[in-house]
Amino acid sequence: MAARQPFWLVDPLDGTKEFIKRNGEFTVNIALVDQGQPVLGAVYAPASGELFAGVLAPKPLAWRQRNGAGREAIACRPQPRAGVTVVSSRSHANDAALADYLKAYSVAETLACGSSVKFCRIAEGVADLYPRFGPTCEWDTAAGHAVLLAAGGGMTTPEGDPFRYGKAGFRNGPFIAHGK
Repeated sequence: MAARQPFWLVDPLDGTKEFIKRNGEFTVNIALVDQGQPVLGAVYAPASGELFAGVLAPKPLAWRQRNGAGREAIACRPQPRAGVTVVSSRSHANDAALADYLKAYSVAETLACGSSVKFCRIAEGVADLYPRFGPTCEWDTAAGHAVLLAAGGGMTTPEGDPFRYGKAGFRNGPFIAHGK
């Protein structure tokens, strides 16, 4: 059952394997969760200088800032006719489950990347779908989820149920993050 009181989820180093590999695909994640849903989130990628943020109230607003420059509004794109662009985990892919799930889609491209940047790529309209079947924790996903929601996307369980926070042990099950 989701927690009833607002709480913060902070991940000071999301993408530890990517950090160790020195490929730049790691982030700092901060999210505020209220009644089981992320309502504010920030994802900072120090190596690229990108900051993604999203807030849901009083109205949804998502933006990206690069290397300290001004903010630029971002939004999920409509699903392209040529097929979806899928983002998948560089270090934690479940190739068999992903391939099975994607049989229902026309896939134009698959991009592998680390950390919560995958949510941000959907939020900025570069990708469309992020199915995840391996384990994660709530601090891995809440900030990116908030940015995605504010940009017009969503995240559900594979069965289509709302994805909630405040679970015992803060462990996530599988999820599908998507654009419009």
